[in-house]
Amino acid sequence: MRNPFMHCLRLSMGTLLLATLGLSARAELVIEITKGVGQRTPVAVVPFGWEGSDASEPMDIAAVIAADLERSGRFDAVDEESMLQKPTAGVDVDFDDWSIVGTEAIVVGKLTQTGDNAYSLQFQLFDVFGKKQLVGYRMPASRGTMREAAHRAADMIYEKLTGIPGVFGTQVAYVTSQGEGKGKTYTLVVSDADGENENTIMESRDPIMSPAWSPDSRRLAYVSFEGNQSSIFVQTLRTGNRVKVSSLPGINGSPAFSPDGRKLVLTLGGVDGNLDIHVLDLNSRELTRLTTDRAIDTEGSWSPDGREIFFTSDRSGGPQVYKVSVNGGTAERITFEGSYNARPRLSPDGRKLALVHLDRGNYRIAVLEMDRRQLLVVSTGSQDESPSFAPNSDSLIYATRQGRNGVLETVSADGLVRSRLAAGQSDVREPVWSPFPRY
Repeated sequence: MRNPFMHCLRLSMGTLLLATLGLSARAELVIEITKGVGQRTPVAVVPFGWEGSDASEPMDIAAVIAADLERSGRFDAVDEESMLQKPTAGVDVDFDDWSIVGTEAIVVGKLTQTGDNAYSLQFQLFDVFGKKQLVGYRMPASRGTMREAAHRAADMIYEKLTGIPGVFGTQVAYVTSQGEGKGKTYTLVVSDADGENENTIMESRDPIMSPAWSPDSRRLAYVSFEGNQSSIFVQTLRTGNRVKVSSLPGINGSPAFSPDGRKLVLTLGGVDGNLDIHVLDLNSRELTRLTTDRAIDTEGSWSPDGREIFFTSDRSGGPQVYKVSVNGGTAERITFEGSYNARPRLSPDGRKLALVHLDRGNYRIAVLEMDRRQLLVVSTGSQDESPSFAPNSDSLIYATRQGRNGVLETVSADGLVRSRLAAGQSDVREPVWSPFPRY
């Protein structure tokens, strides 16, 4: 069996399974529901009405909303062929017709052109059995923001029906690679949560790893090995401007933004190679060392209140999760179940901790409830890694293997809903879910 300590180090630097076959990095993610809840709620998203100068609407809003709800694994979108009526306004809904086909909720709406590149998206959500409106909303959109508006509508519908904020309007950052040997190309990519609107943020012949979102979703921190030296960069997505913030001798790795976006927690190792947790103030560039143990301390992440850092350490003989105050002091061990627990990531609500857990010889994603300290394994692969919570704390994204390729999977925090995001023949690794968008 491989040395768990060395496996922890490889996970920390993000190199495990990244250097694989030469594959295309440009194929968009295709989402497949691999496990859903036992009984999905039937929802009808009726084709939206259209009023504009063109013969047809510029985007099928209803299709985007229906796909979002389907992809959650909790809803079953009614086929258009099964719809007994196709109203575009609430006053025209016949609840008896929809109850006949077993529909529990119905979404109707209209897209209206209000200018040369200006539109108004209006939708209503109804409870069929209660015969009442649950949500009614109107929002502006342009051709460039129309898909974003559709995701926003789906988020509002999802939250009203489940009580959980939707994350269809969020984004995912991940790393792909193509080529072999010295000809390998690494790409940092950002796409919508449904795999659409894929954008290349950074492309390099040198490895790129450990992407991390800023709290406002406007920047990404990541590690690049340009010039055969690990360095940490912060890049602004809108402008492409990138700044090197750490390139000390030795290892510079595992960046993560503080909740206020002003600091980064880093893993640094000097010329002696010993890894420790540090905090970097991005304005003053002041560096604070938080751990001084002779063991390897790595993979730091922040608590939602910014007061503590959770990290992986082998100081107890094998990789386990610890936490330490941002003011320093004695670290406290958090995980005790099993011989291997690494890559800790707290949920935004602070109630759950995602980690990589050794489960009967397989590296899988587990969720630890912080109050009861109960551990639940939620993934089923053998080499699962890089867990990242969605901003609603209800789902996670992580990297796994499908044959010889790296793919991404999402899973609900209770393990009941799972979907796979594959990019054709591409190798995809190191996903990180963005915060909620700020409209």
